Amino acid sequence: MKAAILVEQKKPLVIGDITLPDKLEYGQVLVKVMCSGICGSQIGEINGAKGPDKFLPHLLGHEGGGVVVDVGPGVTRVKKDDRVAMHWRKGYGIDSAVPQYRWGDRPINAGWITTFNEYAILSENRVTAVPADVDFEIVALMGCAVTTGLGVVNNNAQLKIGESIVVFGAGGVGLNVIQGAAMVSAYPIIAVDIFDHKLETARKFGATHTINSNKQDPTDEITKIVGKNGVDVAVDNTGNTKVIEKAYELTSSTGRTVLVGVPKKGDNINIYSLPLHFEKRIVGSHGGESNPSIDIPNYIKLFQKGRMNLKDMISHSFSLDNINQAIDAMQKGEVTRCMIRMND
Repeated sequence: MKAAILVEQKKPLVIGDITLPDKLEYGQVLVKVMCSGICGSQIGEINGAKGPDKFLPHLLGHEGGGVVVDVGPGVTRVKKDDRVAMHWRKGYGIDSAVPQYRWGDRPINAGWITTFNEYAILSENRVTAVPADVDFEIVALMGCAVTTGLGVVNNNAQLKIGESIVVFGAGGVGLNVIQGAAMVSAYPIIAVDIFDHKLETARKFGATHTINSNKQDPTDEITKIVGKNGVDVAVDNTGNTKVIEKAYELTSSTGRTVLVGVPKKGDNINIYSLPLHFEKRIVGSHGGESNPSIDIPNYIKLFQKGRMNLKDMISHSFSLDNINQAIDAMQKGEVTRCMIRMND
């Protein structure tokens, strides 16, 4: 089967043919991957944001949509021919051993989920069955962008009706934070980005105010909107330490700063910590602390009832052969969320 392989950091992925194991182990699920999203986490892995990679060469990808081909011993939560969302956060089910792929005579490392490959062996607790009539691209978004974004609102920020929020970075996760904020009737909902096309999309998802930080000073503009006391919630999706510091500075003395983006290793933030001894809080989000087994069926239901906008989030689609083009477009800020379609 064809796969995109990370062979060397800061280099293009290599498209190669890898071999599946002869049989599935306890708790493993074989999935035909139909499409996969690309998340900022994969860009970080490629660029070495967390330092040297000890597991090269290895496969990538952690949000996808596919069809179950076979299940290993012990698997009860999905069955052959089920349409499934593939997610990196643990859901219910078995936490299996990781698969043992090969690339020629070389072993290829992989975790409990990879999605930049035509077929994938996943742990049972990384797949959730979804209705058969939901488009695979929508299903893939459930693997990270939707569950993380809405989890930030529900679990990390615990955003309430009428509270104010500013979201730095209006990519896939940021748009779902904005959408989630609109769903709980927050106000104002301020989106900050450096690309006008992303800010235009943010308005479609519920942003009441938008700021291009390359053209306007975010501090001045946000203060004009909410006053000198600051916002109730500030969310950073960029991982840029200066942006994180700004988000914290703009958070009120009783507010919450939520960090979704991860800075490069060695990049440290500098904040005035005294307010943390009182009511101000800063927290790092781990996928919005979502439970995919519970959250994905709920979010699919909302999408089917027209209560969520997800189609406008996907701005580009690429074939697996052109995945490096997709990654380059992401790094240049040209896409909002792009999909890799395995059959293209």
